[in-house]
Amino acid sequence: MTQSPAVRVTAPSGAVRIGERAARTLVSEFARRNDPKAGLLVGATPESAVLAAAIEALLPGDRLVVVPAEGAAAAALREHVTAQGRWVADRVRVVDALAEADAAAAVVVAEPFTGTAEEARAAVDGLSKYLADGAVLSVAAPLFRTEGAGAELDRQGVLHGVRTDVVLRNSPPVRVHHLRFTPAPAALAASLSPAYRPSSVPLTRQMHIDSNGVAAAGITLGLAALARAARPKSRLWLLPALAAAPVAAFFRDPERDVPEDPSAVVASADGQVLSVQRLQDERFGDGEWLRIAVFLSVLDVHVNRAPVAGKVIDYFVADGGFVNAMKPDAEHNVAAYTVLDTDHGTVVVAQRTGLIARRIVQRAPVGSLLARGERFGLIRFGSRTDVYLPADAADPLVGPGDKVVGGSTVIARWR
Repeated sequence: MTQSPAVRVTAPSGAVRIGERAARTLVSEFARRNDPKAGLLVGATPESAVLAAAIEALLPGDRLVVVPAEGAAAAALREHVTAQGRWVADRVRVVDALAEADAAAAVVVAEPFTGTAEEARAAVDGLSKYLADGAVLSVAAPLFRTEGAGAELDRQGVLHGVRTDVVLRNSPPVRVHHLRFTPAPAALAASLSPAYRPSSVPLTRQMHIDSNGVAAAGITLGLAALARAARPKSRLWLLPALAAAPVAAFFRDPERDVPEDPSAVVASADGQVLSVQRLQDERFGDGEWLRIAVFLSVLDVHVNRAPVAGKVIDYFVADGGFVNAMKPDAEHNVAAYTVLDTDHGTVVVAQRTGLIARRIVQRAPVGSLLARGERFGLIRFGSRTDVYLPADAADPLVGPGDKVVGGSTVIARWR
C-alpha cells in the first residue's frame, strides 16, 4: 500500500481524467518558483500528465519526490523516471509511501478528489503536514459536482485559497484549488514568474482571449440565434452576430515580455498616461505617494497586471460615480484597490471605472503572491488604473501623454 487511509484522495465514484492543460495548472505553483525548491507529487502513475508537467517544470536546483498512486507500482515509476535521462533521474526520487517524503515548497495531488467531503478533509489534513512554511497545496475536483469532495475543497478555498482556476478543456472540466495554510513572506514574490492561468483561451501562441470575452461573445451569438428564430425574415439578428467579434477582441489577452530588472516598475495596464503627481493618501499610510494614472480607451487591452512583485495584504472597493475616466473627477469613481507589500514598501493599484465601465474583476485574494507583470484582473470597457508608489523610493520614467504597455513598459524605477 502506497498511501495511508488518511490521505486517500479518490473514491470509486467515476473516472476523472487530468489532461495536459489541467496538469499544467496543477503544477503552476511549483513551476513559477525560480529559486531552488523541493516539490512533492502525490498519486502519480507513469502515464500521468501531471508527472510529465512536473518534470517539464524542473530547474537545475530543484528536487521532486514522487509518491505512486494507490495500486500503482513504485518500480514502474522508477523505470519511467530513469528512462527520462540522467538529468531528470538526478532530480526526481520515487518513494514507496508518503511517510518517506519530507516537507516541500509545493505539494501537488495528481489524482482529482472525487470522494466524500470527509475523505477530502482527511486528505487535505494529511497532506498539509508535508507543506513547508508558506508552501502551496494544489488539488483538483470535478467542476460540476457541488457535493462531497468538491464542496469541501470549495470550503477550504474560502479559508485558505490563494487562487482557484477553472479548466474547461478537460474531461470532465475541473476546478483546481491552490491552498496555503501558513503565511508566505512578501520577499518570496520576487523569485516568482507570472502564474500560468487557464482563464484565457489561446488563439495563437502570443494572443489569448480572457474567459470574460468568451462568455460575452457567447451571449451575443445566443441573442443572434434567438432573434433569427423569433423573426426569421428579419436581418436584425446580424447586429448581435457581427458584434461578437469586436466584443471578444475587447477581452484580448496578449503575452507580454516582462523586464527582468528588479528595479523596474511596469505599467499595470495598456493606455495613455494621464498624470504623474505626488500626493498624500492616509488610506495607505503616512508620507507622500507617487501616483501614475493611465487611461484605457475601449481599444486598449483591459487585462491588468501587477506593476511590482509583492504580496496582497489588503483589497477594498470605494464607492463613487461613473465619470468619464479622462476627466479629473474620475478620481472619485468607483474603484477597487489592491494593496501590495513589497521589498520597497507598500504599493497600491487602483482599478477605476469610467463612463462605460461598470465591472471590475480582481482575481488575487488577500495573502496571494504576485510576480511583476502577472495578470490579476481586468476592467470592462473604458477605464483607468492608478499605481501608487512610495514617493521617496521611486523615480517616474513617464509623463502625461506617453503611451504604455501593461506588463512591459517601465513607468518608474526604484532608487
